[in-house]
Amino acid sequence: MKVINSADEMKAFGARVGLLARGGEMIELIGDVGTGKTTFTKGLGAGLQVDDDVQSPSFTISREYAARDGLELHHYDFYRLNDPGVVKYELAESIANPQAVTVVEWGETARDVLPADRISFVFRYGPESDIRQCEITIPEKYNYLKEIDQ
Repeated sequence: MKVINSADEMKAFGARVGLLARGGEMIELIGDVGTGKTTFTKGLGAGLQVDDDVQSPSFTISREYAARDGLELHHYDFYRLNDPGVVKYELAESIANPQAVTVVEWGETARDVLPADRISFVFRYGPESDIRQCEITIPEKYNYLKEIDQ
């Protein structure tokens, strides 16, 4: 269990993942509202050298950003959807894109599209207001990311 003590630490944690990302990663972020999923993704964007301000796609459902070395950050948020509808097809294309780092928040409604071997970060509130706890699952094929938990 990783302990994250502030929003700045959450961004730095995301940036570390972004620095190590190679493209083709499928990352599911799980946690209640306010546990840091979008803050983590902002950091991930920084690590991927995204020039734009990474914003929550809660109202737009998805956002795409150009990143370093021809990579792309694809960020999905299904919080407001009971059924992702045609966005599932866009998500499936993103997951299949070897240049995309795909991040999904509130992915329960798109579970049938998400690969079994996805990376998952489960964020929980910690004992104090700014502290978060994170449980990380990294499948074998993403072994190069395992050092983020250290």
